[in-house]
Amino acid sequence: MSTLTVPRDQLIYAMDRANPPVLRAPSGSTLVFQTRDCFEDQIQDAQAQFTALDWNRINPATGPVHIEGAEPGDALAIEIIDIRVGSQAVMVTGPDLGVEGDRLTEPAVRVYPIDGDHVTVSGVRLPLRPMIGVIGTAPADEPVPNGTPGDHGGNMDTTVIRAGSTLYLPVNVDGALLALGDLHAGMGDGEVSVCGLEVPGEVTLRVTVLKQCRWPLPMVVTDEHLYTIASALTLDEAATRATKHMSAIVQTEAQLSRADAIGLLSAAGNLQISQVVDPLKTCRFELSLDVLRQLNVALPGVPA
Repeated sequence: MSTLTVPRDQLIYAMDRANPPVLRAPSGSTLVFQTRDCFEDQIQDAQAQFTALDWNRINPATGPVHIEGAEPGDALAIEIIDIRVGSQAVMVTGPDLGVEGDRLTEPAVRVYPIDGDHVTVSGVRLPLRPMIGVIGTAPADEPVPNGTPGDHGGNMDTTVIRAGSTLYLPVNVDGALLALGDLHAGMGDGEVSVCGLEVPGEVTLRVTVLKQCRWPLPMVVTDEHLYTIASALTLDEAATRATKHMSAIVQTEAQLSRADAIGLLSAAGNLQISQVVDPLKTCRFELSLDVLRQLNVALPGVPA
């Protein structure tokens, strides 16, 4: 099966069932998404005027792609094969942005050259940790701006959505309409300044349709952990939803009672923050694959 490329000039600004697909791809296809950064590459140097940014062009995603055979009730298993980033990263912050926005009096624009597999930020040399900030399918109902996360995916800004991971997203409309963007050369959990190391780049992934998925999604599998991801208006709500989603998986797949499932998660799981700066906050719940193996739980994409 040949590799299909989604060019970076095919941009959308909301996940929407009405978006016309850029191309159609069979289940099992390898796709290459070329992306612009979250500012649509408007910032090329540190002298760029923050106030001159066109905010209607923020968080573009490349796509969408119609995945053949995907129907409502199914899921997409998205194996992230590789993430390549551009030659420089951009960061901004300022008044009313991020955790310190109440104390900042003027915007700050920073551009950091990428040096091989490192980038230097505020004099500190950091290894690159490429990840996908925005990836989602079309919601069943109203469009969702790319800057907002939700059960369809979107702007989850979750650091485990990286090369080597498999992301599971729901199919809400025929063809799913998969799109992605907002790559980061690196980002800390929380994304507290309002952005990570924002970069253009290229993502190679493989997409497979899973028929009639029964798990609460989004969900990520790495080589060591299973994660449930949830977003809500507050961190408290997002944390509760992510935990209940993992509990539901353990109850259903391992046939544990609710009390035993939540007890196991309290003893062996980790509740983590993904981001606190988007219109909805995002949390994830981490559970070791070793725990699932001991429970004899086998999920597609989870190493046996």
